[in-house]
Amino acid sequence: MSEKNQEYLTVQALTKYIKRKFDVDPHLQRVFVVGEVSNFRLRPNSHQYFSLKDEGARISAVMYRSAFQRVKFNIEEGMKVFVTGKITLYEPSGAYQIVIDSIQPDGIGALYQQLEQLKEKFKKAGLFDRPKLPIPRFPKKIAVITSPSGAVIRDIITTINRRYPIVEIIVIPTRVQGKEAAGEIVTAFNKVKDRQDEFDTVIVARGGGSIEDLWCFNDEQVAMAILNCPLPVISSIGHETDTTLSDLVADIRVATPTAAAEIAVPVLQEVLTYLTQMEERVFYSMNQRIQYMRKYYDRFAQSYVMTQPERLYQPYMQQLDLAIERLNNNKDNYFTEQKNQVNVLKQRLSLQQPQGLINQYQKDLTAFTKQLNRNMEQYQYNKKVVFGNLMQLLDAYSPLKSVQRGYAVVTSKDNIVKHITEVEKDDMIKVNLSDGQIEAQVTKTSTDNIFQQLSDIEKE
Repeated sequence: MSEKNQEYLTVQALTKYIKRKFDVDPHLQRVFVVGEVSNFRLRPNSHQYFSLKDEGARISAVMYRSAFQRVKFNIEEGMKVFVTGKITLYEPSGAYQIVIDSIQPDGIGALYQQLEQLKEKFKKAGLFDRPKLPIPRFPKKIAVITSPSGAVIRDIITTINRRYPIVEIIVIPTRVQGKEAAGEIVTAFNKVKDRQDEFDTVIVARGGGSIEDLWCFNDEQVAMAILNCPLPVISSIGHETDTTLSDLVADIRVATPTAAAEIAVPVLQEVLTYLTQMEERVFYSMNQRIQYMRKYYDRFAQSYVMTQPERLYQPYMQQLDLAIERLNNNKDNYFTEQKNQVNVLKQRLSLQQPQGLINQYQKDLTAFTKQLNRNMEQYQYNKKVVFGNLMQLLDAYSPLKSVQRGYAVVTSKDNIVKHITEVEKDDMIKVNLSDGQIEAQVTKTSTDNIFQQLSDIEKE
């Protein structure tokens, strides 16, 4: 192969190089694109292939089955959508395409994203898992927060009046769609909170509609107003398939306003029937109890306890007499035994003669005291003799005694001279005698020792 041919890339190599560029570019790993759906043909249980276009360009799109199964709406030709995905290159055709992860229709995509963010925020805060308030079984007054006109309020009032006409319904009118609706709904819940002692239950309701129409019930302030409501809240927003943030935080969520009314109140006729049944059961139970107690009373009145009450305590009187007799016997025996023990103790005490023991102990103490004094005097005398001997011995070995016998102490440079090697010729020395001191100069040293000569003389 010539050098010129080596400069040329194959189509496959070039395509792989370009695909690599797409795959490593961080700006292409997650892109947000808005466009119109083109060439869409639904492929059931399969991947979906179509295009996105606008007035100036077109891009191929693929949505794998796992992502497409999460789509909650029907994709149609020409629909304007928001998509999220990544850009890649399809090598066989050499065409770039977008692999879509999520898709939302234009106009509600941002709303869906905002709603999902709010749901995630509330979920992390644990607001969805808070304990739910129970719905009162027999309410006296119900607050209904909804539009004062329309089918919703009529259905609620009709259902409640049909089921439980004795309850009082207070309608707190608000808008249920539009920009002003969220604020009015929050104000309505504040009114309920101010009058919480008057109400037992709160119903917040609205009929069906688009997500834009229901969006005020996805407002964070409305959800917090429901959470902060001290009374149980029944939520009925939209149709059964519509789920708003208000539904998720309410104490109970129902599909329709009629269902909300049915949960809020019982059926009065059923309650009256139940009370009648309970009344009959109570009367029956009371009659049975009265008959039983009457029979019990009759049996008790005919018993010997009531007809011959003395028979009840006669056995106890006999037992009392026997107990008194045993008590008297035990008392005599006890005191007799105690007297005998006292006599024995007196005899033992007289034999011990405590006064004689005391006198003997005093004599022994006097003798021990005298012996102790004699021992102390002898001990002190012995110590004095030993001390005198030690003093004489110390005096005999005293250097002062040696000096008085003619010996002298020689010092040189304030040190006692013990050997001739400690002084040299012409050194100044001091000769200390018993009555004074002589200063002299060394003229000569000799090893002749008068003490050695005296020792030799003593040996001869």
